[in-house]
Amino acid sequence: MAHPRRSLAIVASSLLAGLMLAACAGSGPPGGESGTGGTSSTGAAGTTGIAGSGSGGQGAGGVTGISGATGTGGGVAGGAGVTGTGAVTGTGGGAGTGVVAGTDGGAGTGGGAGTGRGGAGGGGAAGAGGVAGTGGGLAGRGGSAGASGSGGAAGAGARGGASGSAGRGGASGGTTGSAGASGNCTAMIPSGGTSHCSSNQSGMVGNQQWTIWSSGSGGCLITYGSSAAFSATWNNSGDFLARVGLNLGSNKTYDQFGTIAADFAQTKSGSGGGYSSIGVYGWSVNPLVEWYVTEDSYNGLGSSGTKKGTFTIDGEGTYNVYQRMQNNQPSIQGNASFPQFISIRTSARTCGHISLTKHFDAWKGFGMTLGKMEEAKVLVEAGGGSGRIDFPTASVTAQ
Repeated sequence: MAHPRRSLAIVASSLLAGLMLAACAGSGPPGGESGTGGTSSTGAAGTTGIAGSGSGGQGAGGVTGISGATGTGGGVAGGAGVTGTGAVTGTGGGAGTGVVAGTDGGAGTGGGAGTGRGGAGGGGAAGAGGVAGTGGGLAGRGGSAGASGSGGAAGAGARGGASGSAGRGGASGGTTGSAGASGNCTAMIPSGGTSHCSSNQSGMVGNQQWTIWSSGSGGCLITYGSSAAFSATWNNSGDFLARVGLNLGSNKTYDQFGTIAADFAQTKSGSGGGYSSIGVYGWSVNPLVEWYVTEDSYNGLGSSGTKKGTFTIDGEGTYNVYQRMQNNQPSIQGNASFPQFISIRTSARTCGHISLTKHFDAWKGFGMTLGKMEEAKVLVEAGGGSGRIDFPTASVTAQ
């Protein structure tokens, strides 16, 4: 068998001689259409284009095509007629018959000129190389990470008298935090502070009101700038109450506020005398009611009066509800007789969120109806003893 490259060389030489003769003979028929080259890399070389045989000017030889990685171009393709009279510039023949589409992604200029019939004067134009392979698609970007939830604030407490109940943990990133899980459970009490040691005194700390009341002596409430934090100390006080929260104005019922809630965090030391309450506290008028929600105590969480029922707030805890009467006792309207409404949490905690409106709704279900709200405040009450409590978080909201 003849060697393919040697045979191509002989054919190319013969074609070149024929083209030179044709250029001297004058005009001839137009060249054939140009062949398109094969596609990339490993295709076999295209079949040699046949030069035109017209009498036009001599057509230039086609450019040697590179076939894939190693294949040689598709032979001599007739170029456009250089000087042939009347001859239309010949284009190469149709697509090379011997060209196989390259499977490689590489950019081959493979595929030689087509086998178009040469007209007078111009041979076919050189076949175009194979199309370069395109790379893979763009890599996908990673998705953005979600934001972390912030810990909820701690719950607020109440003012003197009976025990109050505990609240629940603040909300964390999109979900309700459990008791003790709030970021405010690790809050620190601010440095410095201003002591208020006169009984029956009030003032403002930020948008919250602080109040101190005592039937004895030796007690102080400490505020820290505009922070809704406070501390309290007492020593052999008769009945000592220190609290920070909202004065609600005595002109709206609780449901007219929308939602009333408290957040608190506390650490305690010492003792609370014969009775104590740590939680949230307040009063209503018309009718006059003193109310408590107790989170913790120096004396344990027990009972206080007549038990009215038990209820649970999802995510906050379970509470026992009590009611008892106070006859001719100090109140916001002087000495008077009035009921106390009391929620006592079944297990103590030191920080969390308290949905006060849900307590008020539960009390109403037990036939215990509040009047117009006078205050709602984070509280410590001690019936004697000597102790200290720090509330790095103590706030009430009504919206």
